[in-house]
Amino acid sequence: MKLFKYITILFLLINFKSISIAKDPSALINEIVDKAASILSSEDPVESKIIKLNAIAESSVDINGIGLYTLGKYRKTIDDDEKSKYQKLFKSYFLKSFSSRLVDYTNPRIDVVSQKKINEKYTIVNSVLEATSKRPQVKIDWRIYTKNPERPLIRDLIVEGLSLARTQKEEFNSIIQNNDGDINALFKTLEEFLIK
Repeated sequence: MKLFKYITILFLLINFKSISIAKDPSALINEIVDKAASILSSEDPVESKIIKLNAIAESSVDINGIGLYTLGKYRKTIDDDEKSKYQKLFKSYFLKSFSSRLVDYTNPRIDVVSQKKINEKYTIVNSVLEATSKRPQVKIDWRIYTKNPERPLIRDLIVEGLSLARTQKEEFNSIIQNNDGDINALFKTLEEFLIK
């Protein structure tokens, strides 16, 4: 199953500690970059890094909100039991997707360029992942959910103009549509990914 193309980059910006300290979206991203880089460049075993990064994601990313968004129109047609099952599967899928790849990064350099408040609920933070000998420079825009200014959360990552949440939504919707609207087809796909 196709994963977020740059899912690992998203979690380079996730804060391991409480994000209530940095309420300004740009400051939040800078803080997250520093803390994530510290974890990734440590001598800790891979398993330990994954545990820490998973904890970061759970505290800093609106996993539930992203999951419901990726269901698209189907979130209105499934019952509460199916929705609960999906949310659990999506969370596990989301965490495994990035943690298995993120540990390959050691010292990412991300520079915040600017930020723009879209409305009371969202601010876009513009940044750049610096080029290395192994990869080109990458433009990254962070969609920060700021409805609760005391606890901003990452809702989406736009890499070179490509929304990762939208890409995942299209993929999930395609799986369901290709199986006559059966949500169980998506459940099966997610479960198969999780046991690999």
